Amino acid sequence: QVQLVESGGGLVQAGGSLRLSCTVSGRTFGGYTMGWFRQAPGKERGFVADISRTSWASDYADSVKGRFRISRDNAKNTLYLQMDSLKPEDTAVYYCAAAGKFTPNPEAYNYWGRGTQVTVSS
Repeated sequence: QVQLVESGGGLVQAGGSLRLSCTVSGRTFGGYTMGWFRQAPGKERGFVADISRTSWASDYADSVKGRFRISRDNAKNTLYLQMDSLKPEDTAVYYCAAAGKFTPNPEAYNYWGRGTQVTVSS
């Protein structure tokens, strides 16, 4: 069974940076599209970014373009989200997920981590 574990969340001041990591169990990491999603209190889970299996392509939500950067290291079974210029509106639980195809559609993601809290203060 594929398991995903997020880490790197925390409290940061607006304008600061955080780097989230997601480790994936097993030896099939390279076969998945990986994505980051987030959910703020009282809001639905939304797309943040995704990256193809070999990092040939990536997508970003408009709200994070130019500020966030998704990357992956298949040799380490690890997904990253570098978050710069953080805003209070970025406050949410961030989830990593794995999908069988390259898509920002959360419905296509079969495996999900439990999330890591990111809190951005103003």
